[in-house]
Amino acid sequence: MVVSTGSATGRYAQPDRRPAVVTGASSGIGAATALSLAAAGHPVALGARRVNRCEEVAARIREGGGEATVHPLDLTESESVEAFAKAVVADLGDVEVVVSNAGAVAPGTLHEVESERFAREIDLNLIGAHRLVRAFVPGMVERRRGDVVFVSSDVAVRARPFMSSYAAGKWGLEGMANAMQMELEGTGVRASIVRPGPTWSEMGSDWDVDEATTVLNAWVRFGLARHPHFLKTSAIANAIVTVVTAPRGVHLNLVEVSPEAPVED
Repeated sequence: MVVSTGSATGRYAQPDRRPAVVTGASSGIGAATALSLAAAGHPVALGARRVNRCEEVAARIREGGGEATVHPLDLTESESVEAFAKAVVADLGDVEVVVSNAGAVAPGTLHEVESERFAREIDLNLIGAHRLVRAFVPGMVERRRGDVVFVSSDVAVRARPFMSSYAAGKWGLEGMANAMQMELEGTGVRASIVRPGPTWSEMGSDWDVDEATTVLNAWVRFGLARHPHFLKTSAIANAIVTVVTAPRGVHLNLVEVSPEAPVED
């Protein structure tokens, strides 16, 4: 894919060069994060299966004077992750920031969901993050510098019904990230978790209407929908930028972002 190096006179700032990778960058939190990182001056590599959608985001970055590259990425395939990492380094140089954001969720009752589907979702939401770590973190450790941000979900601490594989994946993701934080201590590489609450995005937009209604009603029944407000994806993106731009010596290891309740009359 074509790489564009932005001018210092563009909208995007040009600080110390810290190339960043964002997965699941074709829409939602991933797309918003790529835009926000670029606005903070990071060259950004966008990865997802929907390459055309990533190119649309990259075009916006380039129009603003930023630097972006796009390559196909399927986190369920080790070969795809390895090819993506190689292409990104060739385009942008050593990667200093990795945002593990790709994920998927589908509704279903646990005892009725086929194990093969359950495994596929765990593969993307958890094992895919590990494949990303394997591709980029060894280089960060060798250079003694880097940031890895795992985009989790509030389901990691407050499981929601009819989303069992997603909850299991995010619980596992946070367990992996917490262990990784201890293992990386003293290496100069920071592993962080950003845990969003309910957020407006394309995730869930392909659900059957009746299934979605069942899920949302269950949230209310079990006290998991305290008010109707959802977060904008930009709120999560801003939190991620805050994490990776924290000065050295500061580790924002967990940031939980929740939608503010509506002001009562």
